[in-house]
Amino acid sequence: MNILFFGTPSFVIPVLDALQKNFNLVGVVTTPDTIQGRKKILTPTPIKQHCLDQKLSIPVITPEQLTDQTMKQLQELSPDLFITAAYGKFLPEEILSIPKLGSLNIHPSLLPKYRGASPIQTAILNGDTETGVTIIKMDDQLDHGPILIQKTMQLHGKETFESLHTELFQVAAELLPTTIEGWKNGTLKAVPQDESQAVLCKKITKEDGYFSIERPPKPEVLDRMIRAYYPWPTAYTKLPLKHAEVKIVKFLPERRIQVEGGKPMGLKEFLNGYPELQTTMQKLLGSSD
Repeated sequence: MNILFFGTPSFVIPVLDALQKNFNLVGVVTTPDTIQGRKKILTPTPIKQHCLDQKLSIPVITPEQLTDQTMKQLQELSPDLFITAAYGKFLPEEILSIPKLGSLNIHPSLLPKYRGASPIQTAILNGDTETGVTIIKMDDQLDHGPILIQKTMQLHGKETFESLHTELFQVAAELLPTTIEGWKNGTLKAVPQDESQAVLCKKITKEDGYFSIERPPKPEVLDRMIRAYYPWPTAYTKLPLKHAEVKIVKFLPERRIQVEGGKPMGLKEFLNGYPELQTTMQKLLGSSD
């Protein structure tokens, strides 16, 4: 069974590994290399780097746009099925129609709740007590296709975006082999989503992490912001520090603080340097109990 994988960030590597182990992985599609760091080094995506590190003898396609040339490349690989997970680009219908068995997408929420770009952050921000993974058959609308399988996960209120996306895609990787086999042999049926329950979540921007120190969120709301926006864009504000110099101050998980230009530190260490902010921090973060 020829499978083509679409994915980009590091947390979907378990999905790629599961496909390589259980099926005939004929290729990988990921987003193009980007210039990163102060030295402006051209850097491959984590998925492409993983393919290079593992010396996988398959093509890794990195199209800037999904052109006719891309479509021809994909057709030449004779895929039976596409699997997508956090690829980062919308796949048009003419691309989705290439594989014989269609295209399946892994989405880190309990669809139809939290369609869109930020399901994990939104679940944390809303203080949800559960989330999960959904595998759908893709159609030409965003996270809209019928559901093949879902698995629910309870939330304990300590998750960060970083920890939760890693856990959810590990669960997805474990579900994937039996899901694909069930889809292939017809024992797994696709069930349409309930449109009356659909909830769309927005794309996260850097500005979402900012809060005004004059009108700060309540401690429980700030806690959810800290966890949802870690490691990017982080929850942050502007504070007047010594000599009335205003700097950006980031609030990180486990009551850590990072002053603009400095390294993360514990709250106690921060207050040793800025004891005048003791009351401010107490209002923002609440009790440590």
